[in-house]
Amino acid sequence: MESGKGRFFCMVHTRDRSQQTLGKSWHMITNPVIYRTRTFLFALAILMCGTVWLGPEPSYSGTDGMPLSSGVMPAIPSLDSIPPTPEGDRIRLGYNLIVNTQHYATEFVGNVLSCSNCHLDAGRKVGAGTYVGVPYAYPQYKARVGKEISLEERINECFERSLNGKALPPHSPEMDAIQAYLSWLSQDVPPSANLSWLGFPLMTMTRKPDKLNGQRVFADSCAGCHGPNGQGTMVAPPLWGPRSFNIASGLARLSKAAGFIKVTMPYIPGLER
Repeated sequence: MESGKGRFFCMVHTRDRSQQTLGKSWHMITNPVIYRTRTFLFALAILMCGTVWLGPEPSYSGTDGMPLSSGVMPAIPSLDSIPPTPEGDRIRLGYNLIVNTQHYATEFVGNVLSCSNCHLDAGRKVGAGTYVGVPYAYPQYKARVGKEISLEERINECFERSLNGKALPPHSPEMDAIQAYLSWLSQDVPPSANLSWLGFPLMTMTRKPDKLNGQRVFADSCAGCHGPNGQGTMVAPPLWGPRSFNIASGLARLSKAAGFIKVTMPYIPGLER
């Protein structure tokens, strides 16, 4: 697939080899608020497909005030290096919470997504919401809420918006485990690093999206993974509706979603571009 042309809206469900034996629960949880946004999200997805096909290259302005540029990120530690200790058990739980949120945090999730549907490769892929260095980025001021937020608050934003669920309790095993995993991933990041690799790509819109062309692109190139109605399959998650993220999620924003799709999709685990 050529860079700068057709990038498709295929948010492929990922799982690490070490996690292939884990069960996946694809239950549906009805949320009236999300039902009301289903039509909007469908239109948004079609617009994004058209934008990705015709739009310009994405700019790399990161989210949450953190720029994303060509900064050099340190090597990411291997999962095999997680120590066989109680702390290692906590790190492994954090990893499992990221790649199989449905199973490990069932009561806190209101759709069928996992964290790794947006933070690809369990948060290890640059340009797809990598977690490497995130513990050093917080607390930080967030214009969207008009205040400084902690890492715990940022994690819970994802649970409440992208996962359409509810916040993890402070110092809960789940919250502590996720932070342990993020810290382990960031073990080789100097505290003074500028963290220029953080964030999601944003696309600057220079032309009106073509929704009809986007609809054709989706049917031809995205539906095979995400289903003809965008409601997901066994290999890829749903893209809108009560089984997907809600309207407050970052990927409900056209510029962020289009940039994410253009840079990362189609996503094949283990294959770097």
